[in-house]
Amino acid sequence: MEEVKYNIERRLLLGTLGIIFSVFVSAQNLANTMDVTDLYMKNELKEAPLQKEIKTVKVTYSTVTGIGQEEGVTRRDPSDVIKVDDLYYVWYSKGPLKTGYEATVWYATSHNGRNWTEQGMVLAKGKPGSWEAGSVFTPNIMVAEGKYWLFYTGVSTNYGKGFNPDSKIGIAVSDSPNGPWERLDTNPALSNSIDPEAFDSHLIDDACLVVREGQYWFYYKGRKLGESPHYTKMGVAISDKPEGPYVKYKGNPVINGNHAILVWPQTQGVAAMIGTTGPPEIVRSILFSKDGLHFEKTHDVEKGPDAGGGYRSDNFTDSANAERIDWGLEIESKNGSLPFLHRYDVGWPK
Repeated sequence: MEEVKYNIERRLLLGTLGIIFSVFVSAQNLANTMDVTDLYMKNELKEAPLQKEIKTVKVTYSTVTGIGQEEGVTRRDPSDVIKVDDLYYVWYSKGPLKTGYEATVWYATSHNGRNWTEQGMVLAKGKPGSWEAGSVFTPNIMVAEGKYWLFYTGVSTNYGKGFNPDSKIGIAVSDSPNGPWERLDTNPALSNSIDPEAFDSHLIDDACLVVREGQYWFYYKGRKLGESPHYTKMGVAISDKPEGPYVKYKGNPVINGNHAILVWPQTQGVAAMIGTTGPPEIVRSILFSKDGLHFEKTHDVEKGPDAGGGYRSDNFTDSANAERIDWGLEIESKNGSLPFLHRYDVGWPK
């Protein structure tokens, strides 16, 4: 009988000790878990980058008069739009070919940005045998030091069988947006690289200008020898004077894509709208760079534009509070027609 009582008491004691031990272990595990969670909250989450919200920009289009569709005529590659007094100005390529070659540079004016009056040709092809003898096209404008600076692309040979563009970029200057325009003796202002491995060793094209911190930033597109247009990339060259000399940034390219250049100053940085050409992660997007050199995606873009110019409301003033673009002109083609110009408006998300 005593032995039975002893065994019962022994089991009760062992059970109680087991419960106490289990409670102790559970408490210790809970304490350890709290320590780990606390460490995670204080360190890992604190140091993890916040996920940036990528909003969508929606672009709408509308017809314009005066520079719209016309049989037998190509109008394309519109410049940025500026406003002088009560008139908007735009420059563009005009010629007989869909490709935009065999072109000269023309301009038009408007009181409302929708009804345009074509004013005439401003730049003809260069002298025979020159770097711009074959075609002059893809113009863009910059206002600086009380003058108007017209940047344009030139090729030396006529478009045709075996054509291989060797484009460079030149500058013409005028005291008035209506001209006359004088080509600089220092042209071309920017040439394709002599290094066959450079991103712009085959050709350069499509100037777009930004004034920042007292300097002139000349964004352009380039293509490497042996590569297709799909691999076009963006570079930048910088000068202390609007006429140059422009020095290419050693870290080029600054954007690994985009067939046409549409950049503008935004707040204290530079924004770029990317079309359908480039790596999938940047196609149809807007990128932003605080230093003008290192870009990150900020928006998706719905429905282009692919090769447009934007209305530059700042007229190239060196402002730290520049506004983003709201509208501009873009290339369009319908039912196999030759390219013409139409208007786009940007719907920025709130």
